Amino acid sequence: TLIMDSSGELERKKKLAEISSMKKKFIFSLVMSLPMLYFMLLDFFKLPGGSFLPPYFALASLILATPVQFIAGAGFYKGAWSSLRMKTFNMDSLIAIGTSVAYFYSLYNFVNYYLINNSLFGLNGMKIPDIYFETAAFLITFVLLGKWLEKKTKGQTSDAIKKLMGLQAKTARVIKNGAAVDIPVEEVVHGDIILVRPGEKIPVDGKITSGTSFVDESMVTGESMPVEKNVGDTVIGATMNKNGSFEFEATKVGSETTLSQIIRLIEDAQGSKAPIQGFADRVSSWFVPAVLGIASITFLVWFFLLDGGLSFSLMAFTAVIVIACPCALGLATPTAIMVGTGKGAEHGILIKGGEPLEAARKINTIVFDKTGTLTKGEPEVTDIVSFGGYDEDEILSLAASIEKSSEHPLAEAIFKYASEESIGMKDLDNFVAIPGHGVVGEIDGNKFYFGNRKLIIEKAKLTPDTERINKKISRLEERGKTVMILASEKEILGLIAVADTVKKSSREAVSLLKKMGIELYMITGDNQTTAKAIGEEVGITNILAEVLPEDKVNEIRKLQQNGKNVAMVGDGINDAPALMQANLGIAMGSGTDIALEAGGIVLIKNDLLDVVRAIQLSRETMAKIKQNMFFALFYNVMGIPIAARIFIGLGLVLKPELAGLAMALSSISVVLNSLLLKNFKPQRKNIISLLAPVIMVIVFSFLFLQFARISMGMN
Repeated sequence: TLIMDSSGELERKKKLAEISSMKKKFIFSLVMSLPMLYFMLLDFFKLPGGSFLPPYFALASLILATPVQFIAGAGFYKGAWSSLRMKTFNMDSLIAIGTSVAYFYSLYNFVNYYLINNSLFGLNGMKIPDIYFETAAFLITFVLLGKWLEKKTKGQTSDAIKKLMGLQAKTARVIKNGAAVDIPVEEVVHGDIILVRPGEKIPVDGKITSGTSFVDESMVTGESMPVEKNVGDTVIGATMNKNGSFEFEATKVGSETTLSQIIRLIEDAQGSKAPIQGFADRVSSWFVPAVLGIASITFLVWFFLLDGGLSFSLMAFTAVIVIACPCALGLATPTAIMVGTGKGAEHGILIKGGEPLEAARKINTIVFDKTGTLTKGEPEVTDIVSFGGYDEDEILSLAASIEKSSEHPLAEAIFKYASEESIGMKDLDNFVAIPGHGVVGEIDGNKFYFGNRKLIIEKAKLTPDTERINKKISRLEERGKTVMILASEKEILGLIAVADTVKKSSREAVSLLKKMGIELYMITGDNQTTAKAIGEEVGITNILAEVLPEDKVNEIRKLQQNGKNVAMVGDGINDAPALMQANLGIAMGSGTDIALEAGGIVLIKNDLLDVVRAIQLSRETMAKIKQNMFFALFYNVMGIPIAARIFIGLGLVLKPELAGLAMALSSISVVLNSLLLKNFKPQRKNIISLLAPVIMVIVFSFLFLQFARISMGMN
């Protein structure tokens, strides 16, 4: 009963191994390339050794560059070969072609020099001409740097998963043969009775069988206040018990637990693609052949028309290939999705991948289920009215004393409210439940009736015909409340109104969504009166009442046919088809497993304000993706003409190795821009996140131009 299945654990280990492998390749490549950097800068910066080292540059560079090319750079050849077999080109194709041109052209010149001069060293203190081993080596080094940082960043954006995994308890105290025995949490099975003491983590999900306590569920739900837990209440594995001891029965273990399901949802989401990623994929599919075409034209023009010479033309060819590599475009969507979904998880918003993330941004209409979504989903006492000589507390005491023997949900609401208000109960005799009417019982020898109008008229033989009583009952019923009448054998004593009350966050969420320009509907099977009352209370005027469960899908479909992008928010089994039909299904975390499966977004905290947060987060994430795509294409468009040496007259040339560094920096800028999502705060504009794209464009444009000027000085 591992927290996650073994395949998930293996996948994580595989990712860690990939990061470690990429890091080792980069360090190896860097160590081998640094001496060549010294050779390259020797003349430029007048470094020590300029008087005697140049003749040995070529041989030393060959020895250093060869393992970089074929060991550190082996992955690029494998990737290029795989794409070639599929009759396509990819990013690895560009790197493999660019480095191979530089390496094998240098090798050809080195061998040719040896055959002509019978020497492995430069003659007369001069270096062997037209050797570009450092270009190939540094190109591979910089690309490996970009890939390592990319993989490392992807690992960092999964911090939400790491934090959640760290919450899991390591052991459980199971009751066996009357004694408490500590066992590894992996060995807990369904039905085990587990003892939890104050300050301990709850090991798995379950239901309390004895005891009471307060539990801190903030690490899973985000709710800061401890939640009171009594017999029959459910507990979530990995949450913290505060101040009481209790025993509970394990109902979900291993990969079934709430925590495991949350982790799985985040992992699935972070590995998914958004539909907008299709744009990047389409661009990459034609971009690589286009780049090869531009690079070839660059070579042909310089070599045949402008007499640039073979070395100059080949370096221009290589620089174009390298600078145009659309690595940053490939990072634009996945990095933003990973950070965005991870940030959502921190706020108790589980976004199941790129598709619902993109769908949320386009939503202009939201349909709310009423029960359990806008309302709490359980009846509560809202009004107590006294007509006779009894005060409100006495009315509540009599009603609760009569109802304590009933199993009706409304009776439970009254009994619960009386307990919360510390109202004393009286002894009850001769209790009788009359289905469809109410209950009758005797207290201190007096008979009392508590129920609807039918009970009072037919059984108590009383008629609530006074204007005062009827007006009060009608007013409460018009507000969607269920009214129960308390009467003695002689008179009507009072009323208690019960209703499924609106959640505290519903009104604020509705107000904020309206400000965002979203049209709101409420859908319910309740009658028009109750539905209208709830709608007025939360601020929704579009009411779809008396809708059968099977017709909810049709109502969603009608809205979609009118050109609306619809989100459905619900929590029940009967909401699942509508959640699937909607452009975006948002399931409340307290809902059924079926509803949770149907929702593209799950709100763990059961808080409607999270609907607002989810849409705000999706909009910011999609904005980041578009910014990232702009960065990627902007750098390519700006870099290709410089690499093709079109602006050589202005002193702007881009050597292949510096083109590789520029390409790596463009990838890093995309990753950094995505990481700014970590600063996301609901209902607040982040100034840094807004200004960062402009700052990055300026900074990286400046760096590009500096690389071009440095390249010109190195020629």
